[in-house]
Amino acid sequence: MQYVWYAVAGILGGILGGMGMGGGTVLIPLLTLFYGVGQHTAQAVNLIAFIPMAVVAVIIHAKNGLIKFGNVLLIILPGLVACVLGVYIARATSGDVLKKCFGGFLFLLSVFQIIYGLKNGKNKK
Repeated sequence: MQYVWYAVAGILGGILGGMGMGGGTVLIPLLTLFYGVGQHTAQAVNLIAFIPMAVVAVIIHAKNGLIKFGNVLLIILPGLVACVLGVYIARATSGDVLKKCFGGFLFLLSVFQIIYGLKNGKNKK
C-alpha cells in the first residue's frame, strides 16, 4: 500500500511540474514530511523525476521553434558546472540544513510570487 502513496506523490509532483509550478515544491515536502524519506534522498528523487519532464518540455519547445540552439551551450555548460558544485555542497551538508535551506527557498519563492501577482494584478486594471 505504501507504493500507492509514493505513486500519488509522484503524480501530484508531475502534474504541478507540467503546469510550470515545479513538482519539487510539492514532491520534496511530501516525501520528507509524510513519507519519512531523508532530505538527500527526496531531493535526489526530485531531480531524477525532473529528467523525463525536461525531455518532454525540450521536445515541445523545439517543435514550436522556441529554442535558439546557438545559445544552448551558453546555458548547458554553466548549468553542468553548477550541478557538480551543488552535488558536492549537498553531500557536505546535513539533511537538517538542507531542509532549512529548501524551506527558506520556498518561502522566498512564495514572497516573490505574491509580489509579482500583486504587480500584475494592478497592471491589468
